[in-house]
Amino acid sequence: MLIYRLFTWLYPKLAWLLGFTNQKARLWIQGRRGIFKKLSAAFHKNTSPVIWMHCASLGEFEQGSPVLENLKKQYPNYCILLTFFSPSGYEVKKNYAGADHVFYLPMDSPAHANRFYNIVQPSLVLFVKYEFWYYYLHEAKHRSIPLVLISGIFRKDQLFFKWYGGVNRKMLSFFSYLFVQNQLSADLLQSLGYKDQVMISGDTRFDRVISIADGFEPIAAIDHFCGTHTTIVAGSTWTEDDEELDHFANSNSAIKFLIAPHDIEKERLQECLSLYKHAMLFSSYEKAWKTGAVIPADVNVLIIDNMGMLSRLYHYATICYIGGGFGDDGIHNILEAAVYSKPVIFGPVYDKYFEADGLLDYGGAFTIEDALELENLLKEFLGSPEFYASSAQAAGQYVKDNAGATTKAMKYIQENRLLIS
Repeated sequence: MLIYRLFTWLYPKLAWLLGFTNQKARLWIQGRRGIFKKLSAAFHKNTSPVIWMHCASLGEFEQGSPVLENLKKQYPNYCILLTFFSPSGYEVKKNYAGADHVFYLPMDSPAHANRFYNIVQPSLVLFVKYEFWYYYLHEAKHRSIPLVLISGIFRKDQLFFKWYGGVNRKMLSFFSYLFVQNQLSADLLQSLGYKDQVMISGDTRFDRVISIADGFEPIAAIDHFCGTHTTIVAGSTWTEDDEELDHFANSNSAIKFLIAPHDIEKERLQECLSLYKHAMLFSSYEKAWKTGAVIPADVNVLIIDNMGMLSRLYHYATICYIGGGFGDDGIHNILEAAVYSKPVIFGPVYDKYFEADGLLDYGGAFTIEDALELENLLKEFLGSPEFYASSAQAAGQYVKDNAGATTKAMKYIQENRLLIS
């Protein structure tokens, strides 16, 4: 416990130091200034019961939002509070219409957790995937507030399953119920004695991406740029991903490319503009198109310099490339692309993601080791309509076959009367 307390004490101080050079760290600090005053102002006149959902970042929000939106629809008399730990979630979703209030979560501590619960007074607490904060979880248990984990995922190398992971194991005991994504997660929890309060529900992201695709709204400038051209969309790319793809983009001027870097800070965007020889920033292209300014005729690559658009970009793709597969943490969200029935390609690091294995097994995804493999695969897709069609169909089918996790979570909440209509 001492190590955990030390970590939660040091983290804000390190973030403050990093904030001098790192925008994300700076936003993390700035967003928490006066946070309890802001929470008090939001809730001091609230007379509605409260549902609180906490997400680490944007990816976890995509998993939690199907449940949150169903709760809002079925329990309209409840006030919805959504909190984030990371700026990459909060800054994109701070105006999210599905919640009554969106805030950063104050750093975990006994005093902060007690003060937070005193202000918010939640009737139900939902944590998403793998976000665990000891004192916030303990306070829910202490106050006998139902605490549910949505779309949990567990692996053998996590602290829960190490001899020195006592604090992490204790956190699991605070949950009323744990919805997990796969059999391995359930088996690991059972090895710790958790069985009756665990259900394999699948991943709510399948429901989320289906909802996004069904509600697709066109992006006028992207429509104009892509036209009827073959289009490759590369989402959440890192430097290593762009270095695998840039040669193909630079030597295939008839193909359009939409490149959405994971990091959109100035230096990273400039790097992309250097790698892709015939590229423009999306913001520059959109402005030129709207004002009728001249757009260079040889531009075949748009570098997306905003957050929140990526899930819609995949709609325009002929083929999708998902970044992250050449880094230690692995690939980003492949389901946002697969839901549109588009073949998906990613790098070799995907072992933490069961959906990648599933999509590979279906034949809707392909993994590559280097630029040569990537270019050969792209040429095969573009040269073989039968191969392309079967892969595209398999990608979409995989998403459809794995939908339904939201329904299971909602059924549990309703049958156990965790909320009152």
